[in-house]
Amino acid sequence: MDVKESLRRYGLRPVGADLDEVRALLREHTARERRAQGEGDTELMRLCCFQLFNSGDVDDVLLVWSAKQASFDAACSIDIELLLGRGLDATKAHLSANRAPSAAAALDRLRELEADGEFGDFSVEEYSAVHDRYYGD
Repeated sequence: MDVKESLRRYGLRPVGADLDEVRALLREHTARERRAQGEGDTELMRLCCFQLFNSGDVDDVLLVWSAKQASFDAACSIDIELLLGRGLDATKAHLSANRAPSAAAALDRLRELEADGEFGDFSVEEYSAVHDRYYGD
């Protein structure tokens, strides 16, 4: 599946079982990208992360973080803001409650960027609208 097929099949705001398929697709391409940079489709990974961002489920934060960490290309393709579908405070609270090393790493990075003023004017709605235009929805 590529970006066009994913958009056709799931749109930008998948729900229900479609979200599970998006998660599975992201896991698959993350694993491929970890095996060898370029083996996973980082543009498709980015779209999957945006689809999950739009669902606003904090349980997807570590999945998106894992995808972002898969390779240099993935890190460049997947914006850190894609972790924030529920907002910065809710995401930090969720990560703080999780003892996994990946949660601590994601939380540390968010706090570092927040301290640098990265999220000063961040809005879930505005970020989503920018990507809606990007994907032509």
